Amino acid sequence: MTLTEQDPVVKTVVWDLDHLLQWDGPADVDALLDEAMRRAVALEDRRGTVPTWSGADLVNFMDDVAALDQLAGRAFAYASLRYSGDVTDAEAAAMMQRITERTSELRTHLLWWDLEWASLDDDRVATLLQTPGLDRYRHHLTTSRQYRPHLRSEPEEQILTEKSVTGRQAWTRLFETLISTIEVRLGDEALGIEAALSRLALPERDQRRAAAAAITDALGPGLATRAFIYNTLLQDKAVDDRLRHFDSWVASRNLANEASDASVDALVAAVRSRYDVVQRWYRLKAGLLGLDRLAYYDRMAPVTDADGSVSWVDAKDLVLDTYRSFSGELGETAARFFDGRWIDAPVRPGKRPGAFCSYTVPDVHPYVMLNWTGRRRDVMTLAHELGHGLHAHLAAGQGPFQQATPLTLAETASVFGETLVFGRMLEHAESPDARLALLAESIEGSIATVFRQTAMNRFEHAAHTARRTEGELSTGRLGELWIQTQTEMMGSSVDVSEDVASWWSYVPHFIAVPGYVYAYAYGQLLALSVYHQYEVQGSDFVPRYLHLLAAGASAPPEDLGRIVGCDLADPEFWDGGLGLIEAQVDTAERAAWDAGRIATAP
Repeated sequence: MTLTEQDPVVKTVVWDLDHLLQWDGPADVDALLDEAMRRAVALEDRRGTVPTWSGADLVNFMDDVAALDQLAGRAFAYASLRYSGDVTDAEAAAMMQRITERTSELRTHLLWWDLEWASLDDDRVATLLQTPGLDRYRHHLTTSRQYRPHLRSEPEEQILTEKSVTGRQAWTRLFETLISTIEVRLGDEALGIEAALSRLALPERDQRRAAAAAITDALGPGLATRAFIYNTLLQDKAVDDRLRHFDSWVASRNLANEASDASVDALVAAVRSRYDVVQRWYRLKAGLLGLDRLAYYDRMAPVTDADGSVSWVDAKDLVLDTYRSFSGELGETAARFFDGRWIDAPVRPGKRPGAFCSYTVPDVHPYVMLNWTGRRRDVMTLAHELGHGLHAHLAAGQGPFQQATPLTLAETASVFGETLVFGRMLEHAESPDARLALLAESIEGSIATVFRQTAMNRFEHAAHTARRTEGELSTGRLGELWIQTQTEMMGSSVDVSEDVASWWSYVPHFIAVPGYVYAYAYGQLLALSVYHQYEVQGSDFVPRYLHLLAAGASAPPEDLGRIVGCDLADPEFWDGGLGLIEAQVDTAERAAWDAGRIATAP
């Protein structure tokens, strides 16, 4: 029985999506889109006039687009969050599809604007962007012109946009449905993939082994279908890149992240060069568990007998107190997520796996989704997703086009908040064993976020490259690429058996957002560097940090980093964050010695 089933409080932590609506409940969804569509059609009267606009004309147009974007955003957020709550709900699924189709249609009425704005000469644009009143749009307008070499004609863009509903978006929805409905059989229990994966953190090795075997068994029956979906989307991406003249499979993602290909290559190379940190930790962990070598299913095993269970009430109090101690403003804002029913916590049949924060739209508020199983790691996940929520809430003043940062900066507040909470938990650890357990969880969080995500980036690179050079990839070939890239990271410290060759097939980011995963490593290492600045500056850092969050995406990433003293252009920047992770492994070795768990002093 999971702690969720034992803790009745968690079952009451369900979000109230009516905050996104205005008048008549779910019927508002279509009404909101109707009004957005009306406004979009009306804006087409300005087609062909952009070259003659004054700065005031540009401000007025952007205000109008922002207003309709908020209307459509409310509708889409409601539909997508409701669907995430239960992907097996036929009514929610139908609504999601309808809204996706209508949102795509809405975008076709504004394609002319993207093309006309991109066609203006640089001098003209520079003059227009000096206009007062463009603060909420200036950086967005600047970066959108970077897509000029990759845009097609308006009829072509219209076809690509409308066909995406029955193309990539449809395949992605099918994949999410398939993953959310997988049943992992463990004895008399039928678990979702998320709950089954949490069993890999159980202290009993037989239970971990059984959970891993059951996961592999559950992934088997639909593997060919998921591989077909992935092959289809790999080829779809190849075609899209060719039509839009992107030089590599990840170039479009780098452009969206405002990161150069060279800087991303440098990040990946820096992380891969420190895979020895991962292997060093796993060798230490094997010793702590009394094993010669870890099996793949041992990676998340607890290293002590210290109780890893936490009640929802205790977790809430800990996280809120930590945020309040750092900043009263952040603490009180975080409390609104609980008091306002902005969080959905329980594990439920059909609920989307994992955890996320949805920004929704600036004039409402963010929502957080969890799958709370009551483990200590879930406390860190709560702190992490609340960090996203706080970032969204503080940046709401930037408007719909500059609220959300590129993915490379999107993890800054989440990892920072997680690190704050980890520090509080470590400070209150009651024994060397408890301290060691916390350090282990933090190190494994960093491994999962920095090193494993980089290994998954290497899998994506291998899969996209192989699909373009070899043709359709078999399930065996995809499994081979997965094993190769996992083994590169873990070396001889973990037995990466063929039994986990299918485990790539439950990762939604590969399907929904190709190239996404390296941003986790980028964000984690950036956030660790930001946290180091807090350690150096103390209370003087707090207003700078709040300024960073409130800035949203109103400036290039390098400028935003400078607000808190981080130089993202420094080629050695990544080494600082990687060094902090290595230092935690050093600390864990000392904690293991203090707890009498290793025979040789570090």
